Amino acid sequence: MENKVEPATLHAAHASAITRRPTSGATRSAWAAFHLANARIYRTVADHDRWHHHEALYWAGYEERQAARFCPPSDENQSEPD
Repeated sequence: MENKVEPATLHAAHASAITRRPTSGATRSAWAAFHLANARIYRTVADHDRWHHHEALYWAGYEERQAARFCPPSDENQSEPD
């Protein structure tokens, strides 16, 4: 089992994102997964790097919005026309 160490600072989170970034030809699902993973990391960083708490929360929200761009809307949220 691999022992992963999550970034604990905003700087380390940015550096981690750069190394994990998918290639330009990656699938939409790969990009969505990348952005969701970044959001999770930034939320964790917000708890640990208190000097950058609000900035890390901003980046978490940004990454969640980016992930939503790559996820198709679910059918259950679509209303049927009458």
